[in-house]
Amino acid sequence: MHLKTAIFTLMISATVAPVVWAQTTEPSPKIFTWGDQGDGTYKNPILKSDYSDPDILRVGDDFYLIASDFNYVGIQVLHSKDLVNWQIIGQVFNKLAMDPKYDQMKGYGEGTWAPSLRFHNGEFYLYVCTPYDGLFMWHTKNPAGPWSEMVTVRKVPRWEDPCPIWDDDGQAYLVHSIKGAGPLILHKMSADGTMLLDDGKEIYRGTNSEGPKFYKRHGYYFISLPEGGVSGGYQTVLRSKEIYGPYESRQVLPPGSPHQGGMVELDNGQGWFISFKSTGYLGRICYLNPVKWGEDDWPVFGDNGKPVDQWKKPDVGKTYAIEKPRTNDEFDSSALAPIWQWNHNPVNENWSMTEHPGWLRLRAIGADTPANARNTLTQKIWDHSGVIDVKMDTSKMSDGQKAGLTFIAGNTFGMIGVSRDNGVRHIIWPDGTGPVLSADEIYLRGKYDGDACTYAYSTDGQAFTAVPGKFQLKFMFWKGGRVGLMSWGYGEGSVDFDYFHYGYGANLP
Repeated sequence: MHLKTAIFTLMISATVAPVVWAQTTEPSPKIFTWGDQGDGTYKNPILKSDYSDPDILRVGDDFYLIASDFNYVGIQVLHSKDLVNWQIIGQVFNKLAMDPKYDQMKGYGEGTWAPSLRFHNGEFYLYVCTPYDGLFMWHTKNPAGPWSEMVTVRKVPRWEDPCPIWDDDGQAYLVHSIKGAGPLILHKMSADGTMLLDDGKEIYRGTNSEGPKFYKRHGYYFISLPEGGVSGGYQTVLRSKEIYGPYESRQVLPPGSPHQGGMVELDNGQGWFISFKSTGYLGRICYLNPVKWGEDDWPVFGDNGKPVDQWKKPDVGKTYAIEKPRTNDEFDSSALAPIWQWNHNPVNENWSMTEHPGWLRLRAIGADTPANARNTLTQKIWDHSGVIDVKMDTSKMSDGQKAGLTFIAGNTFGMIGVSRDNGVRHIIWPDGTGPVLSADEIYLRGKYDGDACTYAYSTDGQAFTAVPGKFQLKFMFWKGGRVGLMSWGYGEGSVDFDYFHYGYGANLP
């Protein structure tokens, strides 16, 4: 294989066409202060949302991105044609099947940590560790799904951030870190990627070394990895002619830069690096930096080692439309769109897209607190300000049930909605109870400006009444703030949601 096409095992000549999920029709977005600027340039960040620990993959003319999702189910798969404009096309799994705690709402901050995505012999492979459960893999021929059942590669605690590589002779390897950030351990792996063949060998010990991504170029093995911690960390690249080392080390981005991510190279030789920067309540958001290769075969990241704020878009040979990942949902499909993620594992018999066509039904599930309420459906927060509107039908609620629109910070929830007790429905909000709801339908609104969330309600969808109090978004359990829909409490009741309208940034209503 030609060296340029072999780089990173990503330059595959075949093109895998993604299956694009049916989209709700939305107007073209206005120009944001971030992402595609419409003039051939982009401004960082390119994804102003919590796509933490990203990895990227190029297969032909298509790019794919995955990220850590922790206790949120699925691992979303994003697709792009230009590395700047992205859409969510699918999810890898529908259940965290590695331990019962994810059925018991006891996995906050656990679940899927930094994953890696690779393509080998016509197959996509995703590897991830959970901090106490083990090393797991899924594979597919189409990244939009469906994916295989979960493969337990090794049941072991305290591993993190795995990444495989298939060498030129077909031998497979996998590198990973140890919980607590280092050292890096290298294993031989079976060619089908399902089994480690040894107990591993330490190949590098640095300063908080984690998130390794393995590549091969011009006869060198490269490992790109973050060091120095989540907030103030930097990016390092290791290089060796031998896969077991010893490895030379070079810092490629300074402390405080966007770090921990994945690289790709285009046919024209342009290299690109997508990584995260920690930003408080929004979580860890994605930045795109150019990479060029020096004559000494070391990569130079950003603008001669400094991260860029604005730069010319990747030269992919065409110009593609400006788009942001979908957020709105009319619930007019028979299947749940991949923009949604469950908090922990869902109870599938307690939600439906077909019982009330055009509406999402959430049945109440008994719980003592919102943090323990299963079937809470969530999306990531986007940008520094946003407005969410939902319409909810409460006619089928039961006594003891609460349901509505919620903002989420870790395991704390601030909801505006409706409760029913002794046959009477009341409007509720964080630390407050409002008037009796006499109609079946109610319109709920949540706003955030920075980390401060406020709420309002309406009985006609026109005149909204603001309620007192605020909810604060926070970065907790390694995740940024979220918005969601929930229905919980004891009894057999349910609520139906007609739509979820979410505008943010330049697309505020």
